[in-house]
Order: sequence, then structure tokens, then C-alpha cells
Amino acid sequence: MKRRVKPEVLAPAGNLRGLKTAVDYGADAVYCGGKAFGMRSAPRNLSIEDFAEGARYAHERGARVYVTLNILPRNNEITAIEAYINDLKTTGVDALIVTDIGVMMLARRIAPELELHVSTQAGVTNYLAANALYELGARRVVLAREMDLQAVRDIRANIPDDLDIETFVHGSMCMAFSGRCLISNYLTGRDGNHGECAQPCRWKYSLVEEKRPGQVFPVEETAQGTYLFNSQDMNMMAHIDDLIDSGATSLKIEGRSKSAYYVAAMTNAYKTAVNAYMVQRGFEDEDGNELKPFRDRVVRAGETADDAAGADSIMANADAAFCGMPNWDSANDEGEETAAATTDAAADAEISNRAARRSGLDRQRAYAEETADGWRHAAVRPAPHVELPDWLMEEPYKVAHRDYSTGFYYPEQKVTQNTDRSAYFREWLVVGETLGWSPDEGGRVTIMSRNKIEPGQLVEFLLPGRAPLEYIVPDHGIRDADGDDVPMVNNPAHVFSLPLDVEVPVNAALRSRTKKPTLKAE
Repeated sequence: MKRRVKPEVLAPAGNLRGLKTAVDYGADAVYCGGKAFGMRSAPRNLSIEDFAEGARYAHERGARVYVTLNILPRNNEITAIEAYINDLKTTGVDALIVTDIGVMMLARRIAPELELHVSTQAGVTNYLAANALYELGARRVVLAREMDLQAVRDIRANIPDDLDIETFVHGSMCMAFSGRCLISNYLTGRDGNHGECAQPCRWKYSLVEEKRPGQVFPVEETAQGTYLFNSQDMNMMAHIDDLIDSGATSLKIEGRSKSAYYVAAMTNAYKTAVNAYMVQRGFEDEDGNELKPFRDRVVRAGETADDAAGADSIMANADAAFCGMPNWDSANDEGEETAAATTDAAADAEISNRAARRSGLDRQRAYAEETADGWRHAAVRPAPHVELPDWLMEEPYKVAHRDYSTGFYYPEQKVTQNTDRSAYFREWLVVGETLGWSPDEGGRVTIMSRNKIEPGQLVEFLLPGRAPLEYIVPDHGIRDADGDDVPMVNNPAHVFSLPLDVEVPVNAALRSRTKKPTLKAE
């Protein structure tokens, strides 16, 4: 298939149904794992036959399929990996997602027709690494999750345009650097780097004092203890424009262990948001027809930046992030009061020097202090903020989620931990899915029930490419599988039909707000 020339929405799939659901709801590409050698073993994952069927299904609808081969392999796994790659190259999938350089070179030799994407597990944090991987055959780098937006810009400005940048846009965050963690292996014997993570970062922790064994003390003064490493989820819906403008080629939704409903809802939401971006930036019309070729707004190395903004808010905070100076908001060793009272430029410089020395890092000063012959952050040509409809902003809250953050993209509002719980919020519940629609009798929809549906209840049909269809269940017209009238839908996993004068597709989810929001582990 031809490479994409516009931002890609990349959706997860834990099985063949999830793959097809992602494609049906607008995914430009789907990433999924096989029965081995992937970083997620909890989902059912796909067989070789599933990959072949999934690739056909995706290609017929203009989408692509990427396969995770991103474990850190042991010596005794190399022969099996070689055989696995030989099998995969016959299925029609489009790319392999790899971490290990040896596996990357093996795949390049065995299956040169497959694109090679370097996993976030490789911890790519700079353009030097990205360019080196490009020379080795990579056509995409999945950046470390710890990168801020300015770092994404800087990488984009200094790598070839045909090297894709993939960044996370939504879903669970890992407390370990780029997901490389040994806690699960140490505590449980389940290797997180082989897809068996027990997620001990989500567990509840307390202190035990040496001379008082058996007596636990919460790390924080709560009756429930604390969840030390339990990171918030990511939600970049409101900042799609910043991410794409900064050079991200592919927007990755996390969640191969999630339900088909989650995949459908988040894929539809982010695909619709990207479409809105393309229209408001003038690349496409409302029908998706190209008006001009897509190009991000990063000023490349060697380009003039006459029409670029100066130090925008992202650039101004660049050295505060993972890739810059730590303790950026600290003053000096004597405390913030000294900085607040200091107005002399030389004194300010000395404070900055002290902070740099205290950190033990030899890094460049903030953007304003950079010299003409030194390192400069990549600028971005200014553009109005992309406005998204309210229903899109609400979609992330209609799936199970932890508290949301914007990850590490904005150093002034970094991701933190949910220290009081590890459960998910559930404010909406899937109550059924459609089996078919008929125009008979003014229109009827047949559903497979999942939860109770009763007259007067507000239900939403999740539809691809548009806002959800709101539907108030009528007092009459609810029928069971035999066609008999019933007062309500009150049996899960049974077939019912409802009057509906709007055609809806097969497998569309029906959801309804819960009467009382719940916290539930997932």
C-alpha cells in the first residue's frame, strides 16, 4: 500500500474482532500482537490466519496492519523469532514493530517488504538516534513517552521527512522509562518485557518498620494506603493540533487489552478530531477532498523561519521537561524567596548557573540565552487553535478511565499519580450492540442486549464518523426475539428489537449513562 501523506490514527486490537472494529470506526492503521513475542499477553492476540484475514479486511478499506515484535528476546528465542517473521511475511501485514536491533536486522533480511517501526521500548529521545535507526532501515520511530512537545519538534526538524514519528495520544501510562520495567519480574516472576506484566505499579503499598513486623503504615495518611506508582491516563483530545503541528506523523491510542467498545469509541473520536484538524488547517474540504498537500508546521533545519512565531509557550517551557533542565521552577539553594527578590540580570544568571551545577548536568540554557552558533530549538509556524465540538471533548469520559493528564507533553502540567486508587471511573455502560436494521414498520433495529434498557432511558448509538445518535427508549414497541411485545429489555445476551427510523450499522454499540458512576478495576 502507498504510504500515508496525512496524520495517521493508529488504533489497538487485542484480537481479530478488535482489528475489524478499529477499521470500521476509521482507523488508518491497527497495531496488534501475535501469540508470542509481543508486549501484551493478556489479550487473546491474533494467529497467523487472523493476521491474513485482518490484513485483507484492512486493505480493502484503505487501512494498514502493524504487528508487534517488540520484546527484548533471549538467546533461546531467536530461532523461533526467525520462523515467526517468515510466517508473518506471507500474511500481507504492512509493518513490524521492533525494539531489539538484532531483531530489526533479522527482519530486514528475511522480510524486506515489511516496514520496520522502532518501538517506544527502544527509548528514542533524540534525532541522532532516529537518524541512525533510519539508516539501519527503520521507517518509523515511536518516541519515548517521556518526550515533551518541543522535543518532538526538534526531532522532526532534524530527520528525513519520510521517517515517521509516532507518538502516544490516549490511554494508560507506564511508570517505567518507555515501559522498560523489572518490578513485575522481580516481585512475581512475570516478565514485563515479554508481555506478562502483572502491573505491580497499580498495587497498593504501605511501609513496614523493621522492629515492628506485620504492622503496616500508609505512605500517606489515608485509611486505604497509597498507590505509589499508579500513573494517570493520557488524554490529548484537546491538544490534537499541538501534537500534529509539532511533527507527529501517527497518533497512537493505547489499549490492546481493552474492549471492542473502547477501541470503537476512541478510534472514532480521534479520527474525527484529525479530520477537523485537516479541514480547519485548510488541507481538506468537509468531504475529505485534498485542497493542498499536508505538511506539519515545524521549521526544518536549514529553512528560514521568517513567518514562525518567536518563543511560544511550548518553546518557552522546553527546558523544563524530560529533555531539558530539571528543577526548572526552583530558584536557588536558599529557596524561592531569593529569586523573587532578585531583579539584577547578573544575579538571575548566577541563580540559573547554580541550578545547572546542582543538577550535575552540562546542558544548554533556556531558549532566550542560546547563542547564534549554539543549539536552538525548532520553531513552529503559528496557526489558530483547532476547535473541536463538545461531543468530541466528552468522548474520552464515556469509556472506563483513570484521571486524565496530558502525559509529559507539557512540562508545566506533567502527568502525576492516582495515589488513592487504581480503579477506573465508569460513567457510561454498554447496554447492547446492533445486529441489524430494517426499514420495515418505519424502521426497527435488532440488538443483542448487554444490560437493562427501559422506557424513558436515554441511550446513545455509537456511529462511525459522526456524533453519537441519541435515542430515548419509547414506552411501546420493544419486542423480544419471537416478536412479542415486552415492557423492557431485562435479559442480557438476548435478542430484542426497538423502533428506530434511522439506519444504524451492524455492531454499533449502545451505551447509557450509569445511574451512579462507579470505580471498577479493569
